[in-house]
Amino acid sequence: MNIKEIKEMVNLMNENDLAELEIEKDGMRIRLKKTTSGRIEGFNGPIVVERQRTGDTPGKLLADELIKETDLKTIEIKSPMVGTFYRAPNPETGPYVEVGMSVEPGQVICIIEAMKLMNEIKSEVKGKILEILVDNAEPVEFGQPIFLIEPL
Repeated sequence: MNIKEIKEMVNLMNENDLAELEIEKDGMRIRLKKTTSGRIEGFNGPIVVERQRTGDTPGKLLADELIKETDLKTIEIKSPMVGTFYRAPNPETGPYVEVGMSVEPGQVICIIEAMKLMNEIKSEVKGKILEILVDNAEPVEFGQPIFLIEPL
């Protein structure tokens, strides 16, 4: 699922006066819900997209601009919201994860602060952290890649 498809879902909601829309496609679930003010909220969970090399099984490939050349099959965890990315629960403690660490499903991997609320982001897969794509205390956008994980 790409940004264009998500924008089409938002337009569909607005055109048909829908309060809520949930769609599951290719293992990715998107839930959009209008607030009482009419704004649309995203779902509350990380976006996970499987990325593969060019030449692998067609139909599971993302758009060319989203595919990073790599010999590994990887999973990209994206930010489920706009906010500030934090690698640790507070400045005095170490980060939740480091490159090379293994993670389990349900394990907290970072925090995204949005409107003074700290939202724990948890891994949905078992794997090894290959890359942390955002610096600590940097702003992130909805759908922005934040981690690259090798599934185990």
